[in-house]
Amino acid sequence: MSVVFSIITLCGGLAFFLYGMNVMSSGLERFSGSKLEGALKSSTSNPFKSLALGAGITIAIQSSSALTVMLVGLVNSGIMNLSQTVGVIMGSNIGTTLTAWILSAAGIDDGGNSWIGLLKPENFSLIFALFGIIMIMMCKSDKKKNLGNILVGFAVLMFGMELMGAAVEPLKDSPKFAEILTMFNNPILGVLVGAVFTGIIQSSAASVGILQTLSMTGAISYNMAIPIIMGQNIGTCVTALISSIGVNRNAKRVSVVHIAFNMIGTIICLVLFYGGHVIFKFSFMNESINPFMIALCHSIFNVFTTIILLPFSKLLVKIAEKIIPDKEKKEEYAFLDERLLNTPSFAITECLSLTTKMAGIAKSSISNVLDMLWKYNDKRAEEIHDDENKLDVFEDKLGSLLVKISTKDISTTDSNKVSMMLHTIGDFERVGDHALNLVATSKEISEKNVEFSAEAKKQMDVAVAALKEILELTFTAFENKDIEMAKNVEPLEQVIDGIAAKIKADHIDRLKKGDCTIEYGFILSDILNNIERVSDHCSNIAVAMIEVSQNSFDTHEYLNAVKIMDNENFREKFIEYQEKFAL
Repeated sequence: MSVVFSIITLCGGLAFFLYGMNVMSSGLERFSGSKLEGALKSSTSNPFKSLALGAGITIAIQSSSALTVMLVGLVNSGIMNLSQTVGVIMGSNIGTTLTAWILSAAGIDDGGNSWIGLLKPENFSLIFALFGIIMIMMCKSDKKKNLGNILVGFAVLMFGMELMGAAVEPLKDSPKFAEILTMFNNPILGVLVGAVFTGIIQSSAASVGILQTLSMTGAISYNMAIPIIMGQNIGTCVTALISSIGVNRNAKRVSVVHIAFNMIGTIICLVLFYGGHVIFKFSFMNESINPFMIALCHSIFNVFTTIILLPFSKLLVKIAEKIIPDKEKKEEYAFLDERLLNTPSFAITECLSLTTKMAGIAKSSISNVLDMLWKYNDKRAEEIHDDENKLDVFEDKLGSLLVKISTKDISTTDSNKVSMMLHTIGDFERVGDHALNLVATSKEISEKNVEFSAEAKKQMDVAVAALKEILELTFTAFENKDIEMAKNVEPLEQVIDGIAAKIKADHIDRLKKGDCTIEYGFILSDILNNIERVSDHCSNIAVAMIEVSQNSFDTHEYLNAVKIMDNENFREKFIEYQEKFAL
């Protein structure tokens, strides 16, 4: 019965350990936020910078597997190229060793000293759990809640490790357990066991932690542990291999680079280490290894492998290209790879970057048509049609991605960003539609040789100038996330509405006097309606930005509050724009 209970306790401890690792990793990921995206995109072909980034990001999220999945997604989306990922992958192997060092403190012998005992993770993790749960329950800040999740995750992880330690404690005196362990004196078998077990749980940090727990029985020797540690680095490639299913050939090469790096590194270290053992007969091989020495061996192996292979980064790329050669067909990239949804804060920042790109296309489209309004140009008209098609694709794909992200466990700040993008991508797409409408009007003016009266032309030029101003204000504010600039959009939008109303009223007066025709009036009305609609969309975009900055989304309340003339800022800007664009 005790054996059965020990097995149940071991499995339960493993479950707590893996769950704690997952909670801690997710909390670290959310705590790091969009900084991950900026850091990865800044990586260059400089291998040392990429190495530092890989190590830093893996330390931040405590998962080299998650980082590799992100790299596959970024390469598949065309955001990074293959050569940029090599140094990052190598760095991630170094960064993942931090967990082993933290867990190694479990092997500290306190000698009855309570102060030294506090250094043991299973003791101070209880304090972490207390502070963590207080932060989760009482703090309103997302950052503090995420920090609470990290602390609780670590405490659960350490509780799981303690349970596993308690379960394997009786095994140290078991002859059958000793008999099983003798099998691992074969280094090849040790590598295979390390690779397979890590591949199953998909976390080298977790499998190293489990090995450290087993080592506390005193039954694990250096001869058994070192090959297993090497094999664990191969096993962690399974996640990258799975994530490469369904991606383009260049993204598949990321997994090949990861596997090649760990395989070559393991072979080199095995040959050198056991070759050295044959020559020098290492005396420590059959001695018991402890958690601290496992962490040390893990770090030495990863650092040594990186030092050896870093100069051959380009060779690893060539190996990947040889294994997965190019086809004649041009490489296709995903709009934004859905693998990036595994790190929601990262995906949100990338979506924001794509939304800004969409804004640029919309601005270019409407600016082009305003420049050709009185002089139709076939080439420009074709470019505007192409831009409108791009905007349709952006709206469709970004909308789908943002809806999927909104179902994830994300912070209030990130949730507001998603809401803001869902509100604005439709406005950017509508701006493209109005640009197409104005292209049709421009073509009609050209084909019918329409000539407005001098007064009407002068007034229309003022309306176009005002529209260009509001476009510049809105899109610059959006691109630079400038909330103060965004607040100037609504007063100008009101001025544009007044300009359009005045021009329409003046046209009716000219019509009565016989100075204009009804047909010209339709064309004039079409232009003004599109100008008004575009300025309305600019207002929507600006309001969405302002509301996000205030963690609110009551658009009508904001507009009602801001438009009253008692609002000093609104009144001042309204008067300023009224004078600037006076008819």
